[in-house]
Amino acid sequence: MTRNYCTYFDQRYLLLGLTLHQSLLKHAGDFRLWILCFDADTYHLLEKMRLDRVELIRLNEFENADLLAVKSSRTLVEYFWTATPDLPLYIFRRDPSIEQITYLDADLFFFAPPDPIEQAFGDGSILIVEHRYSPDLMYLRAESGIYNVSLLTFRHDVNALACLNWWRARCLEWCYARAEDGKMGDQKYLDDWPQRFPGVVVLKHAGCGVAPWNIQNYHIRQRDYGVWVDNVPLIFYHFHQFKALGPHEFDLAQRYRLTHDQIDLIYRPYIVAVQAAIGRIELIAPDFRASYFSRNAVTELKRIVKRHWHIIRV
Repeated sequence: MTRNYCTYFDQRYLLLGLTLHQSLLKHAGDFRLWILCFDADTYHLLEKMRLDRVELIRLNEFENADLLAVKSSRTLVEYFWTATPDLPLYIFRRDPSIEQITYLDADLFFFAPPDPIEQAFGDGSILIVEHRYSPDLMYLRAESGIYNVSLLTFRHDVNALACLNWWRARCLEWCYARAEDGKMGDQKYLDDWPQRFPGVVVLKHAGCGVAPWNIQNYHIRQRDYGVWVDNVPLIFYHFHQFKALGPHEFDLAQRYRLTHDQIDLIYRPYIVAVQAAIGRIELIAPDFRASYFSRNAVTELKRIVKRHWHIIRV
């Protein structure tokens, strides 16, 4: 069965989205990646690149009256979050033959085949991933929630459709980048899904959903030509807060603590993949300028927040 994935990004996350796509090409086998382009320049560039196993979605084809009605009341990021539940629903309508689809954040990267995710999902209707915060970051759970909107799988069945439509209605009502009345963006709505909807599977594989907020829970090592998390392969990593400052300078994970092994085994391979994405863009569109994060903004953040910083020049 062809695996169906979907994601979205604009120019700011273009490099990471291309890097996600390359990791799927290496590990996902037979798949199709649906990409919602949040600006015209991203759409036209990806169209020129003719990416293998990709279906592009124009923003004006995707947006509906409900989304447009709230667009002016949301920041750009808040509007992205508001639109998240609409994307799987849009794709199910566009191709009713799709049996299930997995939403992916653009800053995910696969280090190994996603077979354990499929095995864990089994006959479920909805698959979600816990944050699994490290002990020193457990305080984040109250604000950001139990589960992370980074990888979500929905089967094309009555349970998942009910969930998506409920989540969509909630996000249209309220989806802002602040904690308020037990809500936070599109994410805190997931907290009670295992009780609210039948068929919810919580992904427990330690190698799925590793991220800066939980990496200290695990022993990361090289084994059998791959990266392992404790006693299982690393399947995918969430490169939250990773930013390209330029083609040879990268901020790895603002304010999160990382060890040398974690940087060498996880972040350095990702940097190589991001630089390859930069090279592919330059071949297709030499005049296209990738959106690099401002060095001045990093300097200001470092001044305000005296914590761990990892900026690498390569």
